[in-house]
Amino acid sequence: MIRQIKWLKWVYLLLVILGAILPTLANIEFAKSYGPAFDIQLFLELANNNPASQSLSRDLFIGSTAVFVWIISESKRLEMKNLWIVILTTFTIAFAFSAPLFLYLRELRIEEMNRNQTI
Repeated sequence: MIRQIKWLKWVYLLLVILGAILPTLANIEFAKSYGPAFDIQLFLELANNNPASQSLSRDLFIGSTAVFVWIISESKRLEMKNLWIVILTTFTIAFAFSAPLFLYLRELRIEEMNRNQTI
């Protein structure tokens, strides 16, 4: 039986909400400042405009890549369904949304597995 913390899924769900709202607000501000067409090339240039932003961009890229690989392997290990939602939202909403979403779905799956073991 996999031990779980009952309140953890609610923390993940809160992070899902914040991971949707905060990057979206920043993207809206970007569109207001640089035009309504989301210019991905300009976005990436600005994200690497100085050493501080380069550090954050590279840190996010390496960290999110490692977590993304873990998400795929962990979802297979736990036989989770609908992983495509996590993958799609990584690229359409934000990694800050999809990583906590995966963790929330993972907690739900662990709860399901625990219930099935007690039957």
